[in-house]
Amino acid sequence: MNPRAPTADDLGKLKQDLVALARGRGFDALGVSDVQLGADVGHFTRWLGAGLHGEMDYMWKHGSRRTHPDELVPGTVRVLSARMDYWPSEGPSEGPSEGSPGAHAWQALADGSRGYISRYALGRDYHKILRNALQGLADDVVQRIGPTGYRVFVDSGPVLERALARNAGLGWIGKHTNLIARDAGSYFFLGEILTDLPLAVDEPASAHCGSCSACIPACPTGAITAPYRLDARRCISYLTIELHGAIPVELRRLLGNRIYGCDDCQLVCPWNKFARTAAHPDFKVRHGLDAARLAELFAWTQEQFLARTEGSAIRRIGYERWLRNIAVALGNAPATAENQAALEARRDDPSALVREHVAWALAEHAARH
Repeated sequence: MNPRAPTADDLGKLKQDLVALARGRGFDALGVSDVQLGADVGHFTRWLGAGLHGEMDYMWKHGSRRTHPDELVPGTVRVLSARMDYWPSEGPSEGPSEGSPGAHAWQALADGSRGYISRYALGRDYHKILRNALQGLADDVVQRIGPTGYRVFVDSGPVLERALARNAGLGWIGKHTNLIARDAGSYFFLGEILTDLPLAVDEPASAHCGSCSACIPACPTGAITAPYRLDARRCISYLTIELHGAIPVELRRLLGNRIYGCDDCQLVCPWNKFARTAAHPDFKVRHGLDAARLAELFAWTQEQFLARTEGSAIRRIGYERWLRNIAVALGNAPATAENQAALEARRDDPSALVREHVAWALAEHAARH
């Protein structure tokens, strides 16, 4: 016997309960959109055609499925977009200052002897946290509505998540290309459930950047080449995470002490005065990585790196690129005895990639003296 198909009343009641169900799973907001992406398809296609994705070949390998959720998962008619805030809660080395949630981040950026890690990566890897929460939400839906077709995504497939989240009313895409929510800024993760349930859709969010363009000049490498246009090849997040080879010499000084990702365009955004600290305990800072000294991080063995990044998004770049990034930061750091000794200790590193970046850093110190 086939299970009973959900009625309009079933779907209406489910829609009313979805936000509460999502909050019960740890999400801070949820919305529903259809699968039509309209102008976003052309924007994405032009971006790829201009080569602005760099070496991220996975951006085009799935063809039209990235811009057509119903091709990615046949039968899909709606997308549930969910938001989970990640700004790390205050710890021993992080406290409120001048009323700004980004004050401690600015302090870390200003200290050239310390490594800056994008705040989303200071706790546990969000992929598993969001995936488990989304699966739990999908289970809640099935329990209420009966068997249904769905698939969960957290950066795990070709989904235009920001466009879908905007269409679901969670926020608008800012000039820096991140999603911004009026009541929460932009420090949050997104996840999706593609479903065959014809739920009522939410109103798309309207844009509220106005004449503000603070994020554009704030980018250290000039990666935001125009409003809503990002050249990933210059983006520090791309250079320190996605790029496998050498960091272009002409961009190294611009990285400063950023060793994993970058937050500058978000730190200057006025809407982030509404940012909220994460409720999920796994997003708390681990191993003091919110303000660790570069020389100490550079001295980690591979075993220490693996142990201290277990369960962290940082581990995805591997030990070699971790050292590459820190070598650049040390080249930009004050030429102290500590920083000089750290670089000298890896002058003959087994990795040619690391050796080349160490040689550059030592040359930078020598040039300043």
